[in-house]
Amino acid sequence: MATHYYCLKCAARLDWRNLDRRSRQVCPDCGWVYYPQLKVGAGVRVVQNDCLLLLRRQIEPFGGCWNLPSGYVEADESPQRAAEREALEEAGLQVEATRLAGAYYFSDDPRGNGLLLVYDCHLLSGQAAPADGENSAACFFSAEQLPAELAGGGHDQAIRDWQAAYEN
Repeated sequence: MATHYYCLKCAARLDWRNLDRRSRQVCPDCGWVYYPQLKVGAGVRVVQNDCLLLLRRQIEPFGGCWNLPSGYVEADESPQRAAEREALEEAGLQVEATRLAGAYYFSDDPRGNGLLLVYDCHLLSGQAAPADGENSAACFFSAEQLPAELAGGGHDQAIRDWQAAYEN
């Protein structure tokens, strides 16, 4: 769990107290309570000819593994817009996120626990290719030919859900 040392309101050093049946950091001066929150990521399932687009990460965490086009949601954008932005930034694709396909809790990312929201999408334009420095390849895989090295952070769960839907 993330730890803060100083109050974000008054800069006093935080103390640990039992609050709400949990040990929490509380400011002894102003009473501000630090409530750790999950990281929120958003991504898209780009499907063409019954094949799912995956990107091969070339950076850590999960370097060398395959994941969906995705990234963290910024504080001033909706998860759908973040998913669309990430598709363009990571894969060079302009998409419209249409339907929430799933929400996946993860605790295996060294940057912190989080929630990955994955959307089905409609491809508007572009050719799938790594468009940033995070990924080294962009490939479409059938449900039968998915790579074994799937990234964590909820991606493995989301990809397996897609696979299960296509196999049924």
